[in-house]
Amino acid sequence: MPPVAVHFNGGVNLPDTTAVLRTLAERVPRGFRRLPDGETGERAQWIGYQRPRLEATPGLELTAGEPGAEGPYGGGPVLRVSEATDPDRIAWPEIGYASEYRASYATFRELRGEDVVPVDVRFQVEYPTPQAVSHLFHPADRARITPSYERALLADLGELLAAVPHRDLAVQWDAAVETVTAALAPESLGEQAGQLAGLVDHVPGEVHAGVHLCYGDAGHEHMVEPESLATQVRLANAVVRRARRPLDWLSFTVPQYRADAAYFAPLADLRTGPGTELFFALVPYHPDEQAAGTTEAQVALVDRYLPGGSGPWGICTECGMARADRADVPRLLDLHREILAEHSA
Repeated sequence: MPPVAVHFNGGVNLPDTTAVLRTLAERVPRGFRRLPDGETGERAQWIGYQRPRLEATPGLELTAGEPGAEGPYGGGPVLRVSEATDPDRIAWPEIGYASEYRASYATFRELRGEDVVPVDVRFQVEYPTPQAVSHLFHPADRARITPSYERALLADLGELLAAVPHRDLAVQWDAAVETVTAALAPESLGEQAGQLAGLVDHVPGEVHAGVHLCYGDAGHEHMVEPESLATQVRLANAVVRRARRPLDWLSFTVPQYRADAAYFAPLADLRTGPGTELFFALVPYHPDEQAAGTTEAQVALVDRYLPGGSGPWGICTECGMARADRADVPRLLDLHREILAEHSA
C-alpha cells in the first residue's frame, strides 16, 4: 500500500500562525488530519523556549555546562538548585505553552471559518517531554528537580485542555531524548517507554495523542545516527503496550540517505495495530543532495516490511521544518504533495 497521508511534526519556519496554517493548507491540500501552528517565534528553538523561564525561576542558579559537551547538543550554561531551595517547593513561572496555543487556536478557528482549514481537521500542539527539558538542568540535579518541573508542564497542558474543545485538539509528545537514550542504552528502553506512556495517558481519550520518535535536528545533526528502525520499533511497541489509552499516531525518523533493507527490516516487528497512524520521514530536508530514486526505494521498503493489518501509512519530515531555511519551506511542502501524488497514482 502506498503512502496516503501526511503529518507535520510541528515547527515551520514561517512568520506566524496565520502564515503557517494558510501555507500548509494551500501547498498540501489533502492527506492531513491535524495542523500545527508552526511553533513560531521563541518556540522555534524547541526546549530553548523554556530557558529564559527557567533562568527567571527563584531557587535556580545558572552555572557552567559539562566540560567536553560542546556542540549543538551541549556546552551551554545549565541550571542548578540553590542550597536553600527544596526542589518540590519551587514556584514555577508560567510554562508558556498553553498561552501560546490558546492564541494560535483562536487563529485556527478564524481560518476554519474562512474555509482555509477544513472542518474535520484538528489543531495540533507539541510538547517537549520533561526528560528533554531536564537537559537544561545540571546532571547532578536532574533526578530531584525533573518531577517538580513535570508537574508544572502537565499543569500547563491541563490549562490548554480546559481552554480548547477536546474534539478539536491533538497533542504530540516530542520524544527525541527518550529515543536516543533507548538507542544508546537498550536496557533503559522499558523505562523510556513507561515515561512516554505516562505522558500519553495524561491526554484525555477524546483528544488525539501522538508521539514523535526523533534523533534531534540541532544544526541539522542527529544526537546519534540511527543504525536502523529497530530502536524506534521496540519503543513504539512498548509505549502502545503500556499506555492505558490508544495512541493515535507515531512518526518515525528515516535519514534521507538510507534506502537499504537493513534500515527498514525491523518494521516487520512493529505491533501498533491498525488504530495507530504511522508516518515515516521520507520528505528529505536536502532533496538536491539525495540520490535519485531514494524516495521510491524507501516507499517500497516500508511497503515490504510493514506488517499486514497496520493500516494506511503516511509521510513527514524528520523533525518539523523550524530549522529549515525559510526560503526552502515551500519546496519541502510541495514535496509532501508530490510524493503522495506520485505514489497514489
